[in-house]
Amino acid sequence: MAKYSERFKLMLVKEYQGGTYGYDTLASKYGMSSSSPIKRWVKIYEKFGMEGLMRKLQKKVYPVQFKLDVLSFMTRTGFSETETALHFGLTNPPIIASWKKAFNEGGAEALENPKGRPPMSDKAKKRKNKQTDEKEETKEQKLERENELLRLEVEYLKKLRAFQMDPDGYLEKHKQRYHSNSKKRTD
Repeated sequence: MAKYSERFKLMLVKEYQGGTYGYDTLASKYGMSSSSPIKRWVKIYEKFGMEGLMRKLQKKVYPVQFKLDVLSFMTRTGFSETETALHFGLTNPPIIASWKKAFNEGGAEALENPKGRPPMSDKAKKRKNKQTDEKEETKEQKLERENELLRLEVEYLKKLRAFQMDPDGYLEKHKQRYHSNSKKRTD
């Protein structure tokens, strides 16, 4: 699933609200395989404003009972995931689909299992910080190496340009240098 920037989402929402294009036309105009995300963004923007379109840095953990209430409401009313999400104040409607899938596969217990890795212990965090410090040193070394390679590339391009402008003069100049270097090596 492609990740879209908040700016891109807002641009599409505003373009849709301008009335010039419909959902499907916008999707094909911007090379999207489906117009569903645009429909969702428009509805979320209308309910929550720009904040609804923004990515959340912190993942919110919902209690199992809340997830069950959402799924039960959706089943009772026949609302879509987007409509249900808007009703419950959720800005990420696809999360309901993942809850539904988990519930269908493993029941209420499946809704209880948090996804992803467990939080790091303090020891692991300290170890990670030490490794980061070491990586910064290697980053500096990498940058120095990259600088050196760029300097060599510039030098090479200068010589290439000089050769292209006057091949005979360049060869004559460097022929002398080559002969003097080769004599030093044989001594």
